[in-house]
Amino acid sequence: MEMSDGMITPMFQDRAVNSDQQILNRIENSTSSKEKLKKVAQEFESVFITKILTLYDKTVDREGGIFGDEASYYDKMKSFVFDEVGRQLASNPRTSFGFAKQIYDQMEKYVQ
Repeated sequence: MEMSDGMITPMFQDRAVNSDQQILNRIENSTSSKEKLKKVAQEFESVFITKILTLYDKTVDREGGIFGDEASYYDKMKSFVFDEVGRQLASNPRTSFGFAKQIYDQMEKYVQ
């Protein structure tokens, strides 16, 4: 696996695209509109959590860190990790921020 010009390898690009496509497919393959709403609300919460993690990471002082100067591959890997952590936190009722439930509760009356 070679890193070139600060770009991620095609393997990682395919995986990221496939992951997003799998999420979209799971939403579209839902049997009811309410199930789709629930999945979309959960995905919204995961995107929100991922954004928070990304912003928190920018506040960390990296001077003298074990990775030295941050390389672009390190940033790309962090984005994959933050995406997965966001999805895991949002999908677990014990760690969820509760946004998905609030969105679902407010929008449910508009869905058949």
